[in-house]
Parts: sequence; structure tokens; C-alpha cells
Amino acid sequence: MKPVEPNIRNVLNHFSACGELLSYSQIKTGHINDTYKIVAKGGTFLLQRISSAAFKNPIAVMENIIGVTHFLNLKLQENGEDPLIGCLNLIQSDTGDFYYFDEHNDCWRVYLFIDGRTFDSPESPEQFGKAGEAFGRFQCLLSEYPSETLYEVIPHFHDTPKRFRDLERAVERNLSGRKENAKEILEDAYARKDKISKIVDGLADGSIPLRITHNDTKLNNVMFDLSGTRALCVLDLDTIMPGSALYDFGDAIRFGANTCGEDEKDLSKIHFDLEMFKAYAKGFIRGANGTLTEQEIRLFPYAGWLLTYECGIRFLTDYLNGDTYFHTDYPEHNLVRALDQFALLKDMEAKEKEAQDFIESLLK
Repeated sequence: MKPVEPNIRNVLNHFSACGELLSYSQIKTGHINDTYKIVAKGGTFLLQRISSAAFKNPIAVMENIIGVTHFLNLKLQENGEDPLIGCLNLIQSDTGDFYYFDEHNDCWRVYLFIDGRTFDSPESPEQFGKAGEAFGRFQCLLSEYPSETLYEVIPHFHDTPKRFRDLERAVERNLSGRKENAKEILEDAYARKDKISKIVDGLADGSIPLRITHNDTKLNNVMFDLSGTRALCVLDLDTIMPGSALYDFGDAIRFGANTCGEDEKDLSKIHFDLEMFKAYAKGFIRGANGTLTEQEIRLFPYAGWLLTYECGIRFLTDYLNGDTYFHTDYPEHNLVRALDQFALLKDMEAKEKEAQDFIESLLK
């Protein structure tokens, strides 16, 4: 169901610290929440309506964000840095909470506006490395935060063995009647199933530390300054949860070290860009500033592989289920996306030794 068109002025009245509304405009770059740039007498702000479709428990989402942003704010102040541009800052509502539920039970929040730029894809390895440094520093700043206090807003989000079981169920049910169309890629997926539990097992036995994870480490979730040369802060904390830093690293590589997007039909164009991988790895390690273990760093190439595999089987599962989760533009869209991920996966496998040798050189 399409959300009711909001009365922006009425919503903002419940965040009276912002002052009188002067103007607003919708920001349409995001795909989940409704976002508006607000100009008011008290300054410039970012107003968001949290998607009830994506987040069934918006209070849990907000409690995570409140705790983490408060912690980051204090850490930046301790370091003599400006917390107004180094992290997200929430505005309190008139109820005393940092969110407001309107008459339609939609949940709203307001952030201070950070003036900067975001990028959908890296323009150079150097820029991608700076994004890696931003996410690595995010890990460093939150290394002492009690991860067990966070809500798991999307349970089993990066539980790859569970994602594989979901695929098996989709194959068995074949609700879309498309299983024969995906025969070859299903063989590829099943052939690799024995390699997919390393991080889940490591978290369970303690060999991989439980950390705070962002879980959406695309480049456009790093705010750069207006010149595009300096990373200011990490954005979009809706999916912040306990997990492995390797999930965040791997997903960034899956997205940023791919020579194409997720919708490329010509698989010959899809390659694993080692220079992007190397730049991001160096940046992530630099930003983490000694908080990562050698075991985590050694697993960087595997993490990129695993998150690519996981995303591929998620697209494939949705294709077999009849496209019930991901938005699609044509009937074979999810199959194309899955094929893209597996094309990238195979090039990662071909370049695995070079990637691993590079990581080992960083540990010397």
C-alpha cells in the first residue's frame, strides 16, 4: 500500500527545536525511506519517514540509532573532532523521544543536515579507499560499544547457511515454475555450498569477534565533502546490528569492486577489479586502526566471495519464488542479477591467489 502523502508542516511541528518551516524538497536517491530536506528557522535538517514495509519494529531501529549516534558523538568529541559532521545527529521530538508517530502510525525522525556529496559508484581506487577508511573507522569508533545491547532488526540477515536453506526450499517448491531456466546457476550454487559457513561458524566459536556491523556498506552511504575528496561520515544506520566486520567489508567489495552494476546482461563485462579491492582493503585497515584481528584481515578475500555468493542466491531464491522480495522491471530480472553475481564470483575465484597474496603482504 502506498504511504499516505504526509503533512510535512504538521510532522515538523512535533520537532519544535527546528523552528518554523520555511521550505522543503524531497530527496529521491534512497529506495527505502521517504526523505526530505527541510529548511527552517532553526537551520537545515533531514526529515525521514521510516519504511514500515522494510522495518516492522521502527522503535527497535531507532533505539539502535540513538545509542550508536550518542556513543559516536562522545567519541568524536574526545578526539577533538566535530561531531556535527563526523556522525549523524538526531533532533529530539516534543515527546522527549528522538522520533514521532503520526496519526497513520508512521514513524518519523529528524537529523541535522550534513552538507556534502555522495557517490553511487567509485570514481577511482583512491576514492573507494577513502570509503573503506570511513567504514573501517566506523568499526574502530564502535569497538568498545556493547554489541549485545543492539536489537537484531533483521534476524539472520547475513546467515549464509540459512540463505542457502531458503534457496533449497525455493527449489523444492518452484512456485514460479522457472526452475528449469535456472538449472546451470543452481548447479553452481550447490557446488559451493560447503564453503559458506566459515563466518557463521567463526562467530559461534569465538574465533571471529562479534562487532557492530552497518550491513549496507555501499559507497553512497558515505558522505564526502563538497569536493568529493574527503569522507566525512557514515550514513544510513537503519540496519546496524551485531555481526562480523567481514560482512561489511565483503558487501562493499561485492558492490564497489565489480566492473558493472547488478543488472548487466552481458556477463563478459563483469570482472573483479583487484585495484579497487586493494584500495578498499588498505583503507579499511587504516581506518580500523589496529582493532581488527589478523584472522579477520586474512579473510578479506573470502568475505568478498561470500557476500557475492549470498547476494546471488538471494536473487536466485526470489526468482524461483516469483519475485516477491526484490523490485523487478522484467520477468527475468532477478535471474540476470543472480547470473551477474556468479560471474563476479567466478572472477574472484580466478584472482583469489593474487588477492590473498596482497592481504598477506599487508600483514608482514
